[in-house]
Amino acid sequence: MIDPQISLFSPFGMLKFRADCPLSSRLAAPSSWMLDKLSGTYAPRPSPGPHKLRESLPLTIFLRNRLKYALNGREVTSIVKQRLIKVDGKVRTDTTFPTGFMDTISIEKSGEHFRLLYDVKGRFTIHRITPEEASYKLLKVRKVALGAKGVPHVVTHDGRTIRYPDPAIKVNDTLKFDLESGKITEFVHFDTGNIVMITGGRNMGRAGVITHREKHIGGFDIVHVKDSLDRTFATRISNIFVIGEGSKPWISLPKGKGTKLTISEERDLRRRQRAAE
Repeated sequence: MIDPQISLFSPFGMLKFRADCPLSSRLAAPSSWMLDKLSGTYAPRPSPGPHKLRESLPLTIFLRNRLKYALNGREVTSIVKQRLIKVDGKVRTDTTFPTGFMDTISIEKSGEHFRLLYDVKGRFTIHRITPEEASYKLLKVRKVALGAKGVPHVVTHDGRTIRYPDPAIKVNDTLKFDLESGKITEFVHFDTGNIVMITGGRNMGRAGVITHREKHIGGFDIVHVKDSLDRTFATRISNIFVIGEGSKPWISLPKGKGTKLTISEERDLRRRQRAAE
């Protein structure tokens, strides 16, 4: 509740409102959520969780705005409270649970499985996958360290700490993680020739093969990538997520396969599709 003694227009009042409020401004919501401007004043604020605030998608947005399984927030609440929604194999009953890149969302009652990925315009896309593919996910290694009593562990992009990993695993490598057993089944090094997906910057959602890495001491390492149309682009190493060995990805890719077209190529594609109908 907002304290009536403190004006909302004072700086202290705004801080208190921000701390108590489970909502955020709809216009300030990330563009990857694809929320329209006129359907309300607020947007659901993701709960604290495994993904950053602006790199996540609350379950409410996924079920109501994307899948259209609910008309409003109350219906979303009734769906998740029935324990029907699993994220990475675990039941989640929080309507604003932050799902993020590479997470699997399963609805066993309808037999549907989804993986959260970006399209080439940097928006979260609904990507349906098979039950076999929903049994694992890919994790990017953020940190390799020794913990208490000398126990080696890795920390991944979704906040997991995995103890006693393979000693060959390094930062920026990608792990294939079995969700049921909680074990690493395979891993692939961050290396030239491997296929990657871009998770940040203006090339977000594009896929391609690493051609070159520029090291900048004291700055950001730059990685050059070539896509399937032989177009090259560059981005920071922090935006690179290896998704397979060689040119073969370990996961299925969404529509477009991570290849970005120019607006004239998109127009020609639409015209061809209309002519074929």
